[in-house]
Amino acid sequence: MKVSPFPPDGSGFEAFVRQSAAGLLRLGNILTLDRTAAEDLAQEALIRVGLAWPRLRSDGNPVGYAQRTMTNLFLNERRRRRPTPTDRVPEIAREDSALAAADSTAAVRQILASLPPKQRAVVALRYLADLPDDEIGRLLNCSPATVRSQLSRGLSSLRATMTAEG
Repeated sequence: MKVSPFPPDGSGFEAFVRQSAAGLLRLGNILTLDRTAAEDLAQEALIRVGLAWPRLRSDGNPVGYAQRTMTNLFLNERRRRRPTPTDRVPEIAREDSALAAADSTAAVRQILASLPPKQRAVVALRYLADLPDDEIGRLLNCSPATVRSQLSRGLSSLRATMTAEG
C-alpha cells in the first residue's frame, strides 16, 4: 500500500489541488478538445476527489482516482449526449482564434476530434499522463491488450489523417 504524500489534515486536499489541477486540466483539454468543457470536467473530478478524500488518503493515489474519474465522466457524458430537438436553429459558434492558438493549433484539435472518445482517452492517458498499459486499462476498466489495440488503432487513424492532410 502506498503512503500518501499529503498530510492527513484539511490542507492535504488543498495541496493536492495545487499540485495536480494543471495536469488534470491538460488531460481534460485533450479529452474534450474544448477549454470550457475541460475546466468543467476537471472541476467535477476535483469535487468527487474532495468528497472521497478521507478514503483516498489511505489509498495513496488521489491522482489516479482523479484521472479515472475524469475519463469516466468524459466517456459517460459522450454516451448520454443526445441531440435535443428545438424549434430554432442555434447560432453558429465562433471559436476565439487567440484562445485556440494558446491551447493548441486548430489542426491538431481537428485531428484529435476525429478519434472516437475511447481511443482519444487512451492516447491522452498514454502520451499526456505517461501511464503504462495496465494503469490505463485499470482506469478505463479494460484489459491491457484492449488498451494496446485502442492505442494502435488511434495512432493509425491519426497517421492516416495527418498523411491525407499533408
